[in-house]
Amino acid sequence: MKQFVGMSQRGSLEEAVNGLRNPQFIMLLSNNDQFESHVEELEKRFPGVPSIGCIGMSYQVNIIENGVSVIAFYDGVIAAANVLEQVSVMPVKYIRRLEQDIQTVGGSERDTVCIDFCTGNDACVLTTINTALRQRGIPLAGGTGGEGRVSANGRIYPDAVAYALIRNLNGRVKTYKENIYHQMGNYRFIASDTDRANYILGSLNGQPAKQVYKSILHVSDEEILTRTFQNPFGKINGDDTCIISIKDISGNALACFRQVNDSDVLILLELGDYRAIARETIQQISREFPRRSAVFSINCLFRYKLFSEQGYMQSYLREMASLGCHAGFVGYGEHYNNRFVNQSMTCVVFE
Repeated sequence: MKQFVGMSQRGSLEEAVNGLRNPQFIMLLSNNDQFESHVEELEKRFPGVPSIGCIGMSYQVNIIENGVSVIAFYDGVIAAANVLEQVSVMPVKYIRRLEQDIQTVGGSERDTVCIDFCTGNDACVLTTINTALRQRGIPLAGGTGGEGRVSANGRIYPDAVAYALIRNLNGRVKTYKENIYHQMGNYRFIASDTDRANYILGSLNGQPAKQVYKSILHVSDEEILTRTFQNPFGKINGDDTCIISIKDISGNALACFRQVNDSDVLILLELGDYRAIARETIQQISREFPRRSAVFSINCLFRYKLFSEQGYMQSYLREMASLGCHAGFVGYGEHYNNRFVNQSMTCVVFE
């Protein structure tokens, strides 16, 4: 298979698709003002080609903050794209679509992957999708787009997850997740007084969550929302840690970007040597995939902000470009198999 990447800083779809011939699968990454017109125009140019899209920043060696990008696979791919609707209420209602697409595409964990763009309620969505994918062990990478809209096959959907099943006919596929944080000290907390619907974390070990966070890190209320870049929470998930970012202050509670439940065991995390960790990820991918035809990644908005503030974002994209055909988008939450994570990078690598 091969990957095409086309971009336009000024939002010209014609410029972004210039040179694209016979795509077998397309991803659209657009801006809020032009999303509808881009979806419509893309379908007219490539009718019937499976496609998914969302609103958000994208990148290759440069960031496209308010333009448009088109990433396409061709020459050795079987793909199917569709949506699960009503994700805030009952995404499982539409699971038969995914099951049928799995049958159509075929494949296995070795050569097939699911890429998804979601509007929200990510943890529930991933649990739902995984009920179908796990039958064949198919991995997943994806993330949350902006403005509550996604597209699939030329149509726009609110409150939905757009997904694509992609089978590489010429080699393997594998998903990766990069975590640039590690545990800080020996802090362990039992969460309580949570509001699952609004992602509220009320108390830690029986004390108001805001006060616990402030007293450990010696920060003011105003500093909490930026300090989460260096010190998010983490939830132990087997041998992995799911990062939980702080979104806002709610009285003496903390609103998070990821759901926290009563009795969840949380730890405090601190930022590691992200430059070295990124190099290790690149080296691991290079070892495991000496021949790469495409790398598609999703970087968290908070990683983008952190890397930009540290003057590292452009260097990071240049380092990722050493893998060859690398492109991706900036998400508001990242998906890795059946897990919804924050402040992470997830990616899929095609041989």
